Amino acid sequence: MAIAVCLRGSTFANETKKSSLAWREEAVKHARILSGVKWTPVAARMPNRRGGYFVEGTEYTGVPYSSVKAVGRCIGFDIYLKTFLAAVENPHSVLYTENLSGRASNAAAYYGTVCSTFTSYALQCASPYRSSHHGPESRNGVVLIEPQSAQAAEPGDVIYTPPAKVGAGSHVELVTEVERDGDRVTAVRVEESAPPTTRNTLYSASNFDSRISSRSRRLYRITDFDAWRGQNKAESFQFPNYDEDSATPAINQVLLLDRGDWVPYYRDQPVRFNVMDKDSKGVKSLVIKRDGVVVEQIAVQDRGVIERSLPVCGDYTAHCVMSDGSLSRACEFSTCDLGVSLPTVAPTRDKPWEITFTASNLSVIVVHLINPKPPHERHSIWLTEQDRRCGKAAVPAGLLRQAGLVQVWVVGENKYGRLTNEREIFVE
Repeated sequence: MAIAVCLRGSTFANETKKSSLAWREEAVKHARILSGVKWTPVAARMPNRRGGYFVEGTEYTGVPYSSVKAVGRCIGFDIYLKTFLAAVENPHSVLYTENLSGRASNAAAYYGTVCSTFTSYALQCASPYRSSHHGPESRNGVVLIEPQSAQAAEPGDVIYTPPAKVGAGSHVELVTEVERDGDRVTAVRVEESAPPTTRNTLYSASNFDSRISSRSRRLYRITDFDAWRGQNKAESFQFPNYDEDSATPAINQVLLLDRGDWVPYYRDQPVRFNVMDKDSKGVKSLVIKRDGVVVEQIAVQDRGVIERSLPVCGDYTAHCVMSDGSLSRACEFSTCDLGVSLPTVAPTRDKPWEITFTASNLSVIVVHLINPKPPHERHSIWLTEQDRRCGKAAVPAGLLRQAGLVQVWVVGENKYGRLTNEREIFVE
């Protein structure tokens, strides 16, 4: 793979070699974490965004496509990749028992990614940008490349496809490889999230040019990585966690949770433990601990699902005592609380207003304000330690340009993942 720092005689010459090379290589490596993962459904009811279901026993490459919104959870941002892989191995997990079709637009599986979350993950963002917000219309430090050609493309460049019509969706992809014969580009590899999983396509230079010139596509280059991300830096938060996501996980063969493993729950969500005992060693009991202290020990007669409510917030483990007295590998999870209060009187755009929150076993990191209708105005309020201590997020006057219904997403994280509390408010 050839990675060039700048174009000869171009306006990109102010990119420094070290910073440009480093983040571009990282972007390619991170994209491959999600696009290269292999998994095989163990049950027949995992919904596929193309319609129907993923086929039991068939190996797939790349994470599934599903616009989970705040209803499900986004792989890489809300959960570890290994949490998804653990859920795949549990036939009673939310991947097979939950279907987001009809509950969230463009959604299917409970865990998934879409084009914008895939590129945002690769580009080391702490929270996904919308596809339409990747370019210079919304971000600093990014420009339209000239010429719009394979000969100008470099790994880390972004391809944006605007909506085909009003109200339709847009799309974003990432250039991950450029092949050269001397100074001439011969092929360009593009990776993206699209139904049913990710795509990895190597285009000849001529085919790439034809593709870029169709459907008003635009080829963008990030020239100032820090300016483009702003406060939205993955390294400032616990997720995405590229080290964990790139490691090969040890999936529990005896016991798995309905949400996989290594995952947070709301404290009012029941936890369903599936005693699988795949190696048929025999299980005597299920032991649940909170912060290292036994909460309950449950006698087990046979394989099956055991459901428990765990209303006390904390970090939990669960393991099985086997028939021979040995202990199984432990599943890890947490229970948390995240409360949100909005003004009782509709706020106005020309005056500041506040969002208050409470959190237990979570650190609130950001509040997103989203207009659910085109042009999808979106603003992120990144919280300080003082904001967290006070339990308030301040919305400055003039932040929102449009009146109407606004979605408020309050996002908290701990070492196991993120939870989002979504509310709605009308802003005048």
